[in-house]
Amino acid sequence: MKRQSENKTFHLQRLKTIGLLVIICSAIGIFSSAFENKMDFTGIKNTGTINKDSIESVQAFMQVYKVLMSPRCMNCHPAGDVPLQGDDSHIHSMLPKRGKDGRGVYALKCANCHQPENLPGLHKPPGNPNWHLPPADMKMVFQGKSPAQLAKQIIDPAQNGNKSKAKLLEHAYDALVLAGWNMGQGRTAPPMSHEEFVKVWTTWIKKGAYAPK
Repeated sequence: MKRQSENKTFHLQRLKTIGLLVIICSAIGIFSSAFENKMDFTGIKNTGTINKDSIESVQAFMQVYKVLMSPRCMNCHPAGDVPLQGDDSHIHSMLPKRGKDGRGVYALKCANCHQPENLPGLHKPPGNPNWHLPPADMKMVFQGKSPAQLAKQIIDPAQNGNKSKAKLLEHAYDALVLAGWNMGQGRTAPPMSHEEFVKVWTTWIKKGAYAPK
């Protein structure tokens, strides 16, 4: 009887040990899978996204496109090396050039007229401490781009400043992006609020960052 009791205790302990090992191995498998898939804090894989939906993603980008093609965005993303200005997106009257770093050249540096804050008065230069065009080696042109062209450009790290999807999500809160909704007197705001823009921008990316056909 004593030996039977000892055998029973031994088997119970063995079963508990096996059960514990199974739990540990399962946990290791879960963490290994997450590591291999390179998950980041946004829940987006660096190699793709979760919860893909091409239709919803494209629909969201078409709303994003309306904002990016508004003068508040497109004027600083011109096809040439001279910024645009005004609600009609005409060539900047001072003819400043982009320069290597996007901040102008010689006496026509962006910061010479664009101060840290908006200057008071109708059509006065809008302000931001970091006012500039994209740099010469990564111009990030919006002007003249179709929805498909612009979506592919934005999502491509080789063209967007090496931004991951997570970094693109963060970029919606960049101070210079926010300046588009603080345009100064005499200028038309983008076609939706910044809050609405962030919503469709996030949907576009998290649903797969698909480009329209």
